Amino acid sequence: MPGATEPTAVIVPMKSFALAKSRLAGVLDPSQRSALARWMAERVLAATGTLPTMVVCDDPEVADFATAHGARTVWTPGKGLNAALASAVRTAAGDGHPRVVLAAGDLPFAHHLDDLAGLVQAPVPQDAVLVVPDRHLEGTNVVSFPSGAPLRLAFGPDSYRRHLQGAERTQLPVVEIHDEALGWDVDTPADLQPPRHLGALPLAPAPAPSGPRADSPECADATVDECVTKERCR
Repeated sequence: MPGATEPTAVIVPMKSFALAKSRLAGVLDPSQRSALARWMAERVLAATGTLPTMVVCDDPEVADFATAHGARTVWTPGKGLNAALASAVRTAAGDGHPRVVLAAGDLPFAHHLDDLAGLVQAPVPQDAVLVVPDRHLEGTNVVSFPSGAPLRLAFGPDSYRRHLQGAERTQLPVVEIHDEALGWDVDTPADLQPPRHLGALPLAPAPAPSGPRADSPECADATVDECVTKERCR
């Protein structure tokens, strides 16, 4: 039986690579979008270090990808994103992991997912809820909390605010982590042109003027394959 000394578990939702990043269709063809999604997923898994990692999916190709990269697959066909992630959190808790880290699968500059507290200068309580927003302070790119905490997952529109409110209701310490690299996710063509100091993305087109961000699609009740990284559903 797993004991209380089990390490933190990382949970990463991934949708079908073939269906990923549809909002980039104007600048990348299907094979490029699939390759980009796979490349970002590899970066996220690499950032987990030696921590046990679960990939939440309902796509056979993604499941094979996860296994090939040493991750455990949590198969969740037909479940909404939040329900699928909550199921994975319960699995992690049942396996004895005292803490979980939920990270989006499209973070090209992912780092330190195995030591989020190390990104905070002040001491971080062991039972704290850590929330990493996207750079627009709208979505949630990473959230970490005790696996037994009564935190209601709220990925979808305005998830950053909703996760902060939910974390406060748990009465656990809440720590916000504003990290430029972890805050950079890829949803729109403008996101393919990150600042030079962060690095370059493969298959990035020439810079183009960016317009206003589109409204977030309502995806909290969509299946994992429909919703995960459905571009702002986090």
